Amino acid sequence: MNEHLRTALTLAANGVPVLPLRAGKVPFGNCRTCARNTCGGRPNMKNPGPCTCPHPCHGWAAATTDPHVLSSPHWEAAWRQAAAVAYHPGGAGLTVVDLDNADAITWARASLPATRTVPTTRGEHWLYQGAMPSANAVRPGVDVKSLMSYARWLGHGTGHTTALPDVVRALLVKEPSPVRPTVQVVTVPALSGGGECRHRTPTYLDRGIAMAEQQITGAREAVHATVYRTFLAVLSTHGRCGCLTDAHMERLFTAAQTKGESVRHCTDAWTNARTTLGL
Repeated sequence: MNEHLRTALTLAANGVPVLPLRAGKVPFGNCRTCARNTCGGRPNMKNPGPCTCPHPCHGWAAATTDPHVLSSPHWEAAWRQAAAVAYHPGGAGLTVVDLDNADAITWARASLPATRTVPTTRGEHWLYQGAMPSANAVRPGVDVKSLMSYARWLGHGTGHTTALPDVVRALLVKEPSPVRPTVQVVTVPALSGGGECRHRTPTYLDRGIAMAEQQITGAREAVHATVYRTFLAVLSTHGRCGCLTDAHMERLFTAAQTKGESVRHCTDAWTNARTTLGL
């Protein structure tokens, strides 16, 4: 008997659905009857089976525990060509956390509960008891293989298979997109002065406001103090000539609010800066 078939029958007898893999770790393609899933068989999300085709078609969905199917002529021919045995983790009530490199293994050891571990060519498979949806690249070098997926059979590994933890389930939960803070615009008393700036050009003023915005948004600490010092610098240069407009002040307030400053603090910082300069 073919070695791959012998392994497959042993696994099937223990309730693990199996299928043959070709070279390159890929399943056998669909037969002519099932080409492009025209049979409406097992890989069809809305109608997942069963397919009556006698061939090992449909990738993960071909996995079976039926020894008669596994030993049938079409399957036996596939086992002779097979490069490896695969199994459907979800069908066996398992989840495989596929760690593809050393960094992923380091992360798993620091973040996941210990469980049965199977060495792979480049990393490790961590097996947990319990099924869940599958997903690739849930984080760098980490795939989750369970329902509607397959994994290579690489041996029993070492350790005890523990229950699927919430931290693994959470890997499939996408983080919400960052929400830009709602910017509230307040009316700040206009500055008195002579209108057009007599000693600075409008271009210089616009560049100065842009630099002030960068100064605020680039602050990594002491944001309150940075906002006040920036307001003070802007007002010391342009506060007496009256060239600052509401649009300039809104830009500065917006930058401050994106760093978590409240409207009240922005207003207080602006007022305090004016007071300090005697404006």
